[in-house]
Amino acid sequence: MTSGHSSSAVVPIQVLVANWPDYSLIDTGGRRKLERFGSQVIVREEPKAWWQPAQPESEWARAQATHEEGQPWRLAPGTVREWTMRWRELTVQAKLTETSKHLGVFPEQAPHWEFIQAHAKKLAANAQGGERPRLLNLFGYTGVATLAAAAAGFAVTHVDASRPAINWGRHNQQLSGLDKAPIRWILDDALKFVRREIRRGVRYDALVLDPPSFGRGPEGEIWKVETSLPELLALCREALTDRPQFVLLTMYNLEASSLMLHNIVEQMMRGSGGNLTVGELALPSSDPEPRLLPLSLWARWESGT
Repeated sequence: MTSGHSSSAVVPIQVLVANWPDYSLIDTGGRRKLERFGSQVIVREEPKAWWQPAQPESEWARAQATHEEGQPWRLAPGTVREWTMRWRELTVQAKLTETSKHLGVFPEQAPHWEFIQAHAKKLAANAQGGERPRLLNLFGYTGVATLAAAAAGFAVTHVDASRPAINWGRHNQQLSGLDKAPIRWILDDALKFVRREIRRGVRYDALVLDPPSFGRGPEGEIWKVETSLPELLALCREALTDRPQFVLLTMYNLEASSLMLHNIVEQMMRGSGGNLTVGELALPSSDPEPRLLPLSLWARWESGT
């Protein structure tokens, strides 16, 4: 039986899988994940791991740190709360904070860092006059994407509403030996900042966004992704140059879909030509029954030049 509707264009979904020697996903299942971050083995809750683990519980019990929703970290004796990890030329700090299950590093984002660096090097090869292309990173958190971009040739403006996240990013900049890299660290509400940049006539060649589902700005501004993101994307289009290079949007919102991201970025960049792709970021487990753990959605618009 058919629906009676004419068929629409099919939007292909691409899965990007991270490959990072300083990180491994050991096992998943039971709404948890067993991971190695550098020298530390960690257990955290994972709402997308609905299947059963492949490894015995004794393997999970060897973790140095365990986080369960609503509970503080449970640490084995002698476990450190801070350590460093390497990604290409970068050194970044991983940390077990008192208030979050996040460690300051999202390994599944590594394909995005690779994409950013590849574009930066291509732009640098074609640049005239030595001026660096400009990248705006909104909701930049602890700055790994910012540092990857700066190390490869972008002048980066990094915006986040969290002062601890900004300080963490600056520390990562120092650890990576990028003290002189052209990075502006901005503590601000994303919507307010982009409006001011438009008024000031500041324009960017590339845009990276990783918005939360809900958040508050430094002055208590409310961010709700379902109502705030369309407005932000419209403003960001104005903040791009006449010949933008790429827009990269990542979302962890469980109610979102790749098709939804396709629609909103297509609307944002309509009339600009280029290519739009969408998909998921995933991590491969290294257990005897390897699986891909889906973690976030992404949409990527690239210019045709």
